[in-house]
Amino acid sequence: MKTVQIELPFSQPIAEAYIKRNHPGIEALFGSHPAEEAHWHRRLNWLKAHADKRVEPERLAEVLLAYNKRMNDHPAVMANIEAIRSGAPVVVTGQQAGLWTGPLLVIHKAVTAIAAAKDAARLTGTEIVPVFWIAGEDHDWDEANHAFIRSGEAELTRIAVPRPKGGRTSVSRTKLERAELSDSLKRLSASLPDTNFKRELLETLEGFAARCDDLSDWFALAMGWLFGKYGLVLLDSDHPDIRALEAPMFVQLLHRNDELESAYMRAAGALRELGYEPSADVAENCANVFLFEEDERTLLYKQDGDFRNRKETFRISREELLRIAEQEPQRLSNNVLTRPLMQDYLLPVLGAVLGNGEISYWTLTGEAFRCLGMEMPLIIPRMSYTLVEGATEKQMDKYGLSFADVMTRYESHRAAWLKERDELDIESRFEEARTQFETIYNPVMGMSASIEKGLEALAANNLRRIQDQISYLEKRTKEAHARRFEAALRQQDGVALALWPNGQPQERVLNMTDFWNRSGSAWLEKLLDAPYDRSGGHHLIYF
Repeated sequence: MKTVQIELPFSQPIAEAYIKRNHPGIEALFGSHPAEEAHWHRRLNWLKAHADKRVEPERLAEVLLAYNKRMNDHPAVMANIEAIRSGAPVVVTGQQAGLWTGPLLVIHKAVTAIAAAKDAARLTGTEIVPVFWIAGEDHDWDEANHAFIRSGEAELTRIAVPRPKGGRTSVSRTKLERAELSDSLKRLSASLPDTNFKRELLETLEGFAARCDDLSDWFALAMGWLFGKYGLVLLDSDHPDIRALEAPMFVQLLHRNDELESAYMRAAGALRELGYEPSADVAENCANVFLFEEDERTLLYKQDGDFRNRKETFRISREELLRIAEQEPQRLSNNVLTRPLMQDYLLPVLGAVLGNGEISYWTLTGEAFRCLGMEMPLIIPRMSYTLVEGATEKQMDKYGLSFADVMTRYESHRAAWLKERDELDIESRFEEARTQFETIYNPVMGMSASIEKGLEALAANNLRRIQDQISYLEKRTKEAHARRFEAALRQQDGVALALWPNGQPQERVLNMTDFWNRSGSAWLEKLLDAPYDRSGGHHLIYF
């Protein structure tokens, strides 16, 4: 398998500093780094010594077993759950449920967790289990409900499931009609090119749709299909059985909420002192806990000893909220700052696989971990990949396109390629025409203005109109010239769409159904065989 390591531009300065280890202050906020082998052993020893700070393995295993038997019933998964029951630590990653698993970065997270667990097991001599945390408690429907696929040589199609009427509740609690699931599959079928793998793909997704009524379950069934044989254990953070296990931590989050708020504020201040702006909102008086009230997921704020929503149209006493935490924990939910704490309470987390944005906001949680007598797990940067199909590589060679060309300068490369084939020198000849016209027209403008001053503005406006008409003709002439090379340009646009769709990394746009339809499981097998680095990185995977 041919792979090429490259570096994508970082959009998160905090993550870049952590991954490249070029700022000791940032690394200190995490307390460890996966590149240091000693830190893995230290974290493992800490987990063994502080088992009392987590959910009992037996109770956790029973909940995981019941859920995975429904969603992910594979012998390798069942064996890994039994390992958790016996005390095995985990490498965890996660993402909000997305349509047919969402963008490819979700797949990359799972691949990284599986690879990191194997690597950690070899390093520590201990069985390590990969776990995927489905963030079903999130309520961002517009982020979860769609998938992008290539429907033609250079066409991108967005397929989305509309949100049912009602409040903004979690994705796991947003119930869908069977007709909506079927309709999205019909659109997928109509959009995907016909291949040898299309029928199997659609029948598999249709079978899953018949077994669920929400996106989270559809997501889980698809993830189990892709990764069950590799032992990836799944959990839905909004499942009632998971919530029941989390009740004691919710009580603690509420009892010590003021301390936690101060911890988050101190961490935000420390980041600013280091010259970085926090990537998550650390709001004054925010409880960093959501309450499900009727069909709304509401973020809570503190006021005069009670809790309220942002608009102050809802209020609940501290005593009632504590009662809910103890007796109805399914009515509570975490936000981005408390979820790391809850995850570490629920699971024996040796390491957490995170994307760059997540790494950035986890810098705010170190103080909160310590506040509760916990330690942050090892933070493992997610591996990142771009899949390069054989047909795409062939077109890149044909047109002299490198990945860097596509990523950073595709439009200019395309224009230059087209200009090289302009034997008429269209741009120069139109520029010459504009110049000659101005030369002829300027004396006429001057003459008109000398006769009557008011004619000067009219003449200048007339000049602009004529220049606009010349530019319009130039544009149409260039378009006509480009049509002579339409097939070649479409092939180049297809390369850009495959590697850097919509001006973004492939992993942030394209859905796994796109590649499964074209090559079956080959693309996934290549990813699972791809190089793994504890410090992350990006690889082009040719197949």
